[in-house]
Amino acid sequence: MQEKDMVNDYLSMINSSLAGYGGIISQTDNEELRQTIQQMRNQDELRQYKLYQTAKQKGYYKPAQQATQSEIGTVKSEFTMQNASK
Repeated sequence: MQEKDMVNDYLSMINSSLAGYGGIISQTDNEELRQTIQQMRNQDELRQYKLYQTAKQKGYYKPAQQATQSEIGTVKSEFTMQNASK
């Protein structure tokens, strides 16, 4: 297995873990357990970002093109309208 594949696999695993932490944290009543899981999530977020930076630097990952100000404004406007209607 090549380094690029290993990095991408590891990034995928960390991203999956990060997606799961939110659900677990929001349903945990035990404060000590909740804090432990939050710490685990925070450590994984740092690890994910460092690995992302490495992958990007080595050309293993190419981020999507940045949104224009117009696109950002459209999304903000849609969220504002959705939240106002709730």
